[in-house]
Amino acid sequence: MTMNSSQIVLITGGGRGLGRAIALAAAQAGAQVAVTARSVSELTETVELIQQAGGRALALPADVTDHHAVVKLVAAAESQLGPIDVLINGAGSFRALGNAAQVDPAEWWREVEINLRGPFLCAHAVLPGMMARRSGRIINIASAAGLQAIETVSAYGVSKAALIRLTEALAAETGPYGIAVLAVNPGTIRTSMSDYVLTAPQVRERAPMVQQWFQQLFQEGGDTPIEQAVAFVLAVASGQADALSGCYLSVDDDLEALVAQAEAIRSEARLRLRLRA
Repeated sequence: MTMNSSQIVLITGGGRGLGRAIALAAAQAGAQVAVTARSVSELTETVELIQQAGGRALALPADVTDHHAVVKLVAAAESQLGPIDVLINGAGSFRALGNAAQVDPAEWWREVEINLRGPFLCAHAVLPGMMARRSGRIINIASAAGLQAIETVSAYGVSKAALIRLTEALAAETGPYGIAVLAVNPGTIRTSMSDYVLTAPQVRERAPMVQQWFQQLFQEGGDTPIEQAVAFVLAVASGQADALSGCYLSVDDDLEALVAQAEAIRSEARLRLRLRA
């Protein structure tokens, strides 16, 4: 997968886990990368890893749920690197577990803000420039949890379902400007986020079935290798799936086959979030 040094990629949640892995791969593919997260030390480490491999990267600490911080983040990235060509909304949270009657409402809403408000604010900040240039690409890291109701996972599921619908709306609004917007389910990956669900006593108490599901999945080797998820996201980031703008894609999809069916997928509203009557 190749990109070029004139391409500027902004990755949220780039301090660790999937976000860091995507940042490393994008830089290795040739792009200039800006990474953001709240942890300065983690961002610094990501940038150092990229620079040690000969890439160019910029660390810009910010809270993606803070409108003013996001505006400053995008302005700083564009003044130091150039106009943003690709936004990858990777920042996410999966901690507000528990039945609706028991979960802390503040934790529940904070999770929705990170998973939904954050991607919206980042898109809101980069889209004027993309629309003026009539090119750009936004990738929202989604989840299969947004396709179904799962007990004790309402905050995560609701936020990801809304993110999939936001992807569709943004694609409809920006398609005439040559912008592609896609939702990508990267699978269940071994990261610090999944480690928390796998091992935390709070999860065992509040969402035991979810923790058991994760434990069984990992024991049986059913998780998605992070390299596979990164390769899929990078393929989308490089423009291979632009014909599928507005769609929900999964890491196990045959991207080439779906692109070949793009016209039928659009006309039949496939790979969209829909109510089955």
